[in-house]
Amino acid sequence: MGNKAIIIGSGIAGIAASIRLANKGYQVEVFEANAYPGGKLSEIEIQGYRFDAGPSLFTLPEQVEELFRISGKNPDEHFQYTKLPVVCHYFWEDGTRLNAFADLDQFAQEVEQQLGEPAAHVHKALERSSYIYQHLAPLFMHRSLHRFGTWVNKDALKSYLRMGKLGIFSTMNRANERHFQNPKVVQLFNRYATYNGSNPYETPATLNIIPHLEFNIGAFFPNKGMHDITLSLYRLALDLGVKFHFGQKVEEILVENGQASGVSIKGTRHTAELVVTNMDMVNAYKTILRKQKQPKLLLNQPKSSSALIFYWGIKKDFAELDLHNIFFSENYREEFSHIFQKGTIYHDPTVYINITSVYKKDDAPEGCMNWFTMINVPNNQGQDWDRLIKEARKNILQKLNRILQTDVESLIEVEDILDPRTIESRTSSANGALYGNSSNNKYAAFLRHANFSSEIKNLYFCGGSVHPGGGIPLCLLSAKIMAEMIPEGK
Repeated sequence: MGNKAIIIGSGIAGIAASIRLANKGYQVEVFEANAYPGGKLSEIEIQGYRFDAGPSLFTLPEQVEELFRISGKNPDEHFQYTKLPVVCHYFWEDGTRLNAFADLDQFAQEVEQQLGEPAAHVHKALERSSYIYQHLAPLFMHRSLHRFGTWVNKDALKSYLRMGKLGIFSTMNRANERHFQNPKVVQLFNRYATYNGSNPYETPATLNIIPHLEFNIGAFFPNKGMHDITLSLYRLALDLGVKFHFGQKVEEILVENGQASGVSIKGTRHTAELVVTNMDMVNAYKTILRKQKQPKLLLNQPKSSSALIFYWGIKKDFAELDLHNIFFSENYREEFSHIFQKGTIYHDPTVYINITSVYKKDDAPEGCMNWFTMINVPNNQGQDWDRLIKEARKNILQKLNRILQTDVESLIEVEDILDPRTIESRTSSANGALYGNSSNNKYAAFLRHANFSSEIKNLYFCGGSVHPGGGIPLCLLSAKIMAEMIPEGK
C-alpha cells in the first residue's frame, strides 16, 4: 500500500491534485464540506433550466486532457468539447455590435468594419499577446515562483532581457491605449483584467497575455456544459481509487514536530503522510491553520473582485445572442473605481450573459434560454448587499432593455441569485473574492502563496488563491506544479 495523502476541498484543483497523486502511488482521500464536488465549478437546476453555476469560459483544454492521459485513458472517450467559431458577442449603448470571431483575419476585419480600427492593429495586439505568453508562461504559469531553480534556468534568463516588452512596467489600459485608436477597442481588450478579478487601470500590462488564450489558441465549450469538467475528472479520480468524503468539514490541519500529519474532523483524527489544501488560502490560515504561523503580508493583500449573478430562465430565444455576450458600460474607468476604490456597484455596470442553451439545447425548455447574467462587483466588506442587489437588478434590466429593445423582466420565468456573501459561504472564499488576492500591482504574481508551506513540511497548496492564480486552466496548473514537488508514493 502506498503512502496516504489527504486533500482538503474538491474544487477543480483539489480533484486534479487527487488524480496526480493517485498516479504517483498515493492512497488519496478528499474531504469536502459541501455535499457535491467542484467548488465554484458546479451547476444548479431550476424548473427545467440548467445553469453552470460558476466559471463559464473554457480555455487550454489540454490541461484537462492531460489528466486522462497520465491515467492511461483516452480523453476523447471521457470528455468532449467544441471550439467556438465566435468567442463573444459585444454590445454598446450606441447600437454598435461586434462579433469576436475565432478566425483572426475575420475578427480583425470585423473590428475594422464595425469600429474603424485598422485590422493590422488587432493582428499586432494578438502578436504581442503571443509574445508575452511565449516568454512568461514557462516562468509564471508552469513553475513555482518560490523555488530558486525557477529563476536560474534558461527560460527565466530570456525573460529578464525582455521585461520592458512584456509589460511589467505599464498598466493594461496604458498599453492598450497606445496600441489602439478607438476607445471601444481599448475597452474590449481591457476587459481581460476581469478574468482574474483585477482592474485594467492598475493591473500590469502582462495580463495582455490573456487574449492569446482566447484567440490564438481558442475558446471552447464542453459538450455537456462546464460542469462536465468537474464530473468527468471526478469520475476519473474515482476510477483511480480516490475516496471522497462529502459533508466532512475539516476543522484543523494536524501538525506534529513541524510536519503535517493529517486533519481533524469533528474530533476524529485522520492521519496521512502529506496534506494538500485546496481551500482559499486566507480562510485556511484563519480556520484550519489558525494555530500555525500566519503569513501576514500575504493575508493582508487586497482581494480580487467578486460577482453578482442572476440565473434567469428566459421564455424567449434571442437570435442575436450567443454563448458569451458582453454589454459594455459607458464609463469603464468609473465602473472599476466603484468596484475597487468605493466598494460598491456602479449604476451602469458591464453585463455579461452566458447562455449554454445555445450549444446545449436541453439546458432550457424549447424556445427558451438560460441566462447566466453576471456583473463584476466588490468583494464582501459588509456592504448592504440586499439594497445593492435590488438596485443592480433594476439597472441591469434597464440596460438590457435599451440595447435589446425588449422587456426582459416580463420574460423571466425562473430566477436564482449568487452574491459575494453566498460565494463566501459556499466556497470558503475570503470575502467572496473569486480569485484570492487581486493582481492590481506589478508584484502581484509574487504575492500569491506558494504551492507548498515553507514552515510546515509535507503541507501543500493548490487552487485559485495560490500560485499561479485563478481560472480553470491556472487552477489545474496549480495542482500540476504542486504535484511535481511531491515524491512518488511508496
